[in-house]
Amino acid sequence: MIETAEDYREAVLSQQWWEKRSFVGCDFTEADLRGLRTQGCTFDQCDFTKVDFEGSRHEASAFRSCTFDRSVLAGTRWSSCSMLGSSFVDCRFQKVAFTECDLSLVSLSRNRLSKVDLSGLRLREANLTEADLTGADLRRSDLTGARLAGAKLEGADLRGARIDANGLVQANLSGAHVDTETAVAYAAAHGLVIH
Repeated sequence: MIETAEDYREAVLSQQWWEKRSFVGCDFTEADLRGLRTQGCTFDQCDFTKVDFEGSRHEASAFRSCTFDRSVLAGTRWSSCSMLGSSFVDCRFQKVAFTECDLSLVSLSRNRLSKVDLSGLRLREANLTEADLTGADLRRSDLTGARLAGAKLEGADLRGARIDANGLVQANLSGAHVDTETAVAYAAAHGLVIH
């Protein structure tokens, strides 16, 4: 059953268990989704503005082209989820856990992601413009095509990450931890001739 354009604004849906449900264009603005558990659910073009997700768990669920504006994501866990094309604006990411998730084409511009574990994630063509990734764990993440203009990656761990020349030039990588391959690519991207 697909729920289309349903109004869940300010609904209290905390501590519920949702399995294999589909939502298209639904409005969850200011809903209470604390402790919600989803498994195999799909959310397409849904609005999660000011939603409280604190402590929620999501497994093999898809949140495609959704809006998370000033949403509380503290203490949430996302496992094998797709966030393809979703937009995050001024969200709280404290103690968020992403495992084997696809964040391709996601907009995380200007969000505070310092010390967040983003290791092993797919962040292809993600918008990380001016995002604060200070001390973030990005090991083995795929940042191919990601927009990193003004992104703060000081102290971030980029070992094993895939990042193209454009990203290496745009981002502030001062103090970032990189492997030899990334160091060579960084030098080449900045015009050094390596012999």
